[in-house]
Amino acid sequence: MSAEAHQGGAGMANELDATVLDRLYEVIESRRDADPKTSNTARMFQRGTEKIAQKLGEEAIEAVIEGVRGKRKKLIAESADLLYFLLILWADRGVAPSDVWAELQGRAGISGVAEKSARPPEEF
Repeated sequence: MSAEAHQGGAGMANELDATVLDRLYEVIESRRDADPKTSNTARMFQRGTEKIAQKLGEEAIEAVIEGVRGKRKKLIAESADLLYFLLILWADRGVAPSDVWAELQGRAGISGVAEKSARPPEEF
C-alpha cells in the first residue's frame, strides 16, 4: 500500500478497528480526480477498471502465497494491500463499504451452506 493511503487522515492510525476501511474509502474517493503524477490512487482510477481488477488479483495471489508460507507479517502487509485495491475497485464501480456491510449483516446467523443454496443458480 502506498504511503499516501497510510496517511489517509488525522487519527486514522490511532483507531484500530474496522472503521479504518470506511475512512480509507473516503480517502480513495477524495483522490479520484487528483493528479496521477502524485497519487497512486488517482493513477489507478485513470488506468481503468481492468487494471484495478488486475492489481486486486495480483494482491490476492500474494496474500494467498504468504498465508500458505505462514509468514504472519508478510500476510498482514499483503492483506492491507489487498483491501486497499478492493476499496479502489468498489469506488470505481460505485460500491460503498456500507453496501457490503449491509450484505454481510443480512447474512448474519445464516450458515454459508444455507446462504449459497438460497441464491439463484446464475450467481454461482
